[in-house]
Amino acid sequence: MGRFLQESIEKQNPAFVAYIMAGDGGLETLENRIEVLEEAGVTAIELGIPFSDPVADGPVIQDAGVRALREGVTLRDVFATVRGFKHTPEVPLVIMTYLNPVLQYGAEAFAESCREAGIAGVIIPDLPFEHQDLVQPALSEAEVPLVQLVTLTTTDERLEAILAQAEGFVYAVTVKGVTGGRTEFSDSVAPFLKKIRSKSPVPVMAGFGISSAEQAAGLVASCDGFIVGSTIVQAFHEGREDDIRELVQGVTGLAVNKG
Repeated sequence: MGRFLQESIEKQNPAFVAYIMAGDGGLETLENRIEVLEEAGVTAIELGIPFSDPVADGPVIQDAGVRALREGVTLRDVFATVRGFKHTPEVPLVIMTYLNPVLQYGAEAFAESCREAGIAGVIIPDLPFEHQDLVQPALSEAEVPLVQLVTLTTTDERLEAILAQAEGFVYAVTVKGVTGGRTEFSDSVAPFLKKIRSKSPVPVMAGFGISSAEQAAGLVASCDGFIVGSTIVQAFHEGREDDIRELVQGVTGLAVNKG
């Protein structure tokens, strides 16, 4: 399943991974939103799991999580909904959640539920690399990759260790802070992405702060694709699906010259 995720990202240049909050607007909207994103041309979709203490999420995604929690959405509900889809998504689905819900669910049970639901990868932003063993062995047994994150403050030594464990893709966090659109990026971001890309055995996806094709154009030569969350979450909340299509097509249509 890890190879499936990696191959899907490698097929599209640049790749586009869309984040949505599962249960924002009710779980009955989830399948339709996935279909909208597929039709728009995304490469893969992250399903955020609502959580009461989302340390990596900015205001837009926090608000979406609160709306989903008010709907009573749980991790177990999300798995059941995905298993019950009328059509099988053609793009990989990746779960993005926090460590506490996974441990509460049970690592082995979580991994098995991922496998049963056809989940192609898992991202846990508050799981320190040094504590991967809390979850990774169970996911490995279920053949579900644990996507690794690296940040602007990751040391070279730690980067080497993380990339040695990388599967699916590497999530390169482009800001020092939480999710949410930015007007500009630090000058250090492009060299940061290029360094990771020169060492990584799997595609490198830039995430956090990406909200427009113009921003992506400035980094497209330094990475393999982009992860966009807050802009898509807000557009779905406001019923602006045409804006989502325009954004996806604008990013995936960028000319790529990686020099």
